Amino acid sequence: MNIADEIQRLHELHQSGALSDAEFAQAKAKLLDKVGSGASSNQSEFSFKSASFSGADDALNQLNRFRRSTSDKWLGGICGGLGKFTGLDSWIWRLIFVFFAMFVGSGVLAYLLAWIFVPEEE
Repeated sequence: MNIADEIQRLHELHQSGALSDAEFAQAKAKLLDKVGSGASSNQSEFSFKSASFSGADDALNQLNRFRRSTSDKWLGGICGGLGKFTGLDSWIWRLIFVFFAMFVGSGVLAYLLAWIFVPEEE
């Protein structure tokens, strides 16, 4: 029986009057303490999920550092900002955008969207 089933069973007992409010709260606290202490097999799964969320938060924080360049720009500063953000030279990013604009057609759209939505560095 998993934790959700046990909590549901406790809730049904509480609703039927077999458990008082204090008994229900105490039983629920014991059940949650058992889960928190690692007695459940779901503990390792929970830790893995927490780690993946913290990794996503780190990636989001890194992405929030991306800014358009004010010093290394030809048009909007996107390639200069990408150069600072990734460590590649800005001319490489310019070649990538030109390639995608000429052969795939999405380079212009990507550049314009980045120009609109990426803030300028301060």
